[in-house]
Amino acid sequence: MRTLAEGVAGGRIVETEAYGIGDPAGHAYRGITPRTRPLFLERGHAYVYLAYGVSFMLNVSGEAAGVGAGVLIRAIEPIDGVEMMQRNRGMERLRDLTRGPGRLCEALAVDRRLDGIDLCRMGPLWLGSDGQAPSEIGHSKRIGITRAADSLLRFFVRGNAFVSGTAALNR
Repeated sequence: MRTLAEGVAGGRIVETEAYGIGDPAGHAYRGITPRTRPLFLERGHAYVYLAYGVSFMLNVSGEAAGVGAGVLIRAIEPIDGVEMMQRNRGMERLRDLTRGPGRLCEALAVDRRLDGIDLCRMGPLWLGSDGQAPSEIGHSKRIGITRAADSLLRFFVRGNAFVSGTAALNR
């Protein structure tokens, strides 16, 4: 969930990619740097970076303090504050609102100011549960990487319209 001046926006996470310990595709692979420091924080902290100078990406640190690993949040099913997210993106088409990590960050106004925050505490951005059991989870190779490209570390809710990627990846 994201708290903004206009209210709260967010939804259910429907797609992620994992970047574990020693993963050559992960930003933590080469060790801790000022940029990657949040990946080495205790699990549950935001790592926000700008990809290709265009779009912000939101990751969640996934290991004990000092161990670098994380999970990229690729897509959410928009539930709360949909109109606010549409204004942030300058678009109305619901299906494309938060489908893909760059779109998701733009819709929720996620940028480097949120880098390093604890997502397990209520604040400007936090993770929570709606209490619903997860639907069937699929997995595939990750999207848009060249190192360890065939690793089956992308997870998604099967049949969810807000999952990114091609139909072939989402079976």
